[in-house]
Amino acid sequence: MVTAGAELVSMCPWCTIKSTDERKRYIHFSACTTLGVPLAGVAGVKPTDTSNPDYFHKVVDCQWACPAHTDVPEYIRLIAQGRYTDAYMLNRESNVFPGILGRVCDRPCEPACRRGRVDEKPVAICRLKRVAADLRGEIAHRLPDIPKSKNGRRIALIGAGCASLTVANDLLPLGYELVMFEQLQETGGLMRSNIPAFRLPPEVIDDEINTIVNMGVDLRLGTSVDSLRALLEENFDAVFIGTGAPKGRNLEIPGRYDTDQIFVGIQWLESVAFGHVDSIGERVIIIGGGNTAMDCCRTSLRIGGKEVKVVARKPENMLKASDWELEDAIEERVEIVCNHTPEEFIIKDGRLTGVRFSEVEWYEDQHGKLRSNKLGEVVFPCDSAILAIGQENSFTFIERDIGLEFDKWDMPVVDKVTMQSTREGVFFGGDAAFGPLNIIWAVEHGHQAAISIHNYCEGENITERLPATMNLRSTKMGIHEWSYSNDFDPITRRLVPHVSLKERFKKLNIEVELGFDAEQAAREAQRCLNCDIQTVFRAPLCIECDACIDVCPVNCLTIIKNAPEVELRRRLNTPALNEAQEIFVSDKLPQTGKVMVKDEDVCVHCGLCAERCPTGAWDMQKSTLLISYAGQGPCKRT
Repeated sequence: MVTAGAELVSMCPWCTIKSTDERKRYIHFSACTTLGVPLAGVAGVKPTDTSNPDYFHKVVDCQWACPAHTDVPEYIRLIAQGRYTDAYMLNRESNVFPGILGRVCDRPCEPACRRGRVDEKPVAICRLKRVAADLRGEIAHRLPDIPKSKNGRRIALIGAGCASLTVANDLLPLGYELVMFEQLQETGGLMRSNIPAFRLPPEVIDDEINTIVNMGVDLRLGTSVDSLRALLEENFDAVFIGTGAPKGRNLEIPGRYDTDQIFVGIQWLESVAFGHVDSIGERVIIIGGGNTAMDCCRTSLRIGGKEVKVVARKPENMLKASDWELEDAIEERVEIVCNHTPEEFIIKDGRLTGVRFSEVEWYEDQHGKLRSNKLGEVVFPCDSAILAIGQENSFTFIERDIGLEFDKWDMPVVDKVTMQSTREGVFFGGDAAFGPLNIIWAVEHGHQAAISIHNYCEGENITERLPATMNLRSTKMGIHEWSYSNDFDPITRRLVPHVSLKERFKKLNIEVELGFDAEQAAREAQRCLNCDIQTVFRAPLCIECDACIDVCPVNCLTIIKNAPEVELRRRLNTPALNEAQEIFVSDKLPQTGKVMVKDEDVCVHCGLCAERCPTGAWDMQKSTLLISYAGQGPCKRT
């Protein structure tokens, strides 16, 4: 620590003392920072601009992490109150598919959840979303009105997956005519063909997709687009391409084409989903370590697999599969083997008998690049093998001479804000735009593409987006009473009930997760820390009595002389070490000229500071992020 302090300064930033002696310099520096000696020409942190919507938005870590910026705390409060339909409709404004995403979302919100910093387990945000979908009432009367008189604009949507459907959801209320082309006989894209029914029941997909289609989509199933050039010559004002990443990567090693028992995961899952495949060998090896590998191994167990192994090249901590997907596979007694690279499929008389792997160890070279050393070889016997080593896009229907550029990976060049390609009027979204991501990203792409398509058709600048705005509303109902539950509930995260291991393999479509019931959901909802209920501070009212500091249960408040941020963070009552989370710094306080500093990273939004404050300098206010959709000014998008 002495070395760190000495390296930081050659001259003390708090006064003009210089020293060539490293030890004396550090001792003096420590004394000055402890005493809070006024700065000599060193600027302190500027007061936090809480009028910028991004500041309070970043405090709501779950909403900030969600690509579609769903107001997670608000819909969780609605669930706690039993207002399931309201919670569902709030969800639907941003993510469009609450029932689907409540089961299979990649949950970027949960690792960000502040509750995880309190007791290591985040709120079960994703599964609470499912509760709102499962327990909601009728919503038809709450959907947007679709004008009978159209606006004369006609849009082509290629693919009936989540990105295209989101575009349709946003443009239909504006009077657009939408023609959706889908080469399969059913909607849903990879949601239906690649996510097994035991994770995502078809009736859930049908319900939420039909809600959009029935708003007026001209849906053409079993109709592939074989030429984008030909489509552009038809009477369409814009084209959106949401074809996903429907092609599984192959593995070109000896023996690959010498048997019919080696399958590509993406295509194999699709064949199972549509009833073309209903059996597999008893000994199955899945090559890969992502979520597709987890779906393949669990599906194998349901159609004849007895001994199923997932074999991955990388260590366990580098597998791409979500933690919960791995947990479910392990619970079903799938063996996970890491650090093995496939070398050869062993074929005897046209029959697959095993796969030869190299066992490897991984290390970083001098440039930080991951390298491997071969330790030996091993043969795992099997009757069938499934390749789940990644997905690729397929744009065989797009001619390369129509003004649409592709990069070195044969991906279209797409603007990340507007979703437009290098050819005007042609837009992309979802996996088709930037490669495999997840459903919630595809939904957000759809929202942004819809804004661009509308602007394009109206002759407006498609790069312009209305700035995000924010509402702040006090939750005060009395001197010590708030319109939200501010009690900290110490209960641990509730486990989602599952069908027993004995029952779940009887049919392919038995949904394994049962979901929370109303009582369980209410208890889990109480774990939410209400991070959208902001602690709003007004410096002119502060009398520096320290009452808020005394009562704060997590010691996140400090009244202190201002300083450069790196030092200010160190000198707080509890040092604010997470630099990814901004700290709140007030204007100068009227009594001493010091500043109130709050570490947003550890605040639990309990409201005790506001309850204890004798002058009302602190208040608890609900922040609501306002972002525009296609054809709208700022509207509630939470």
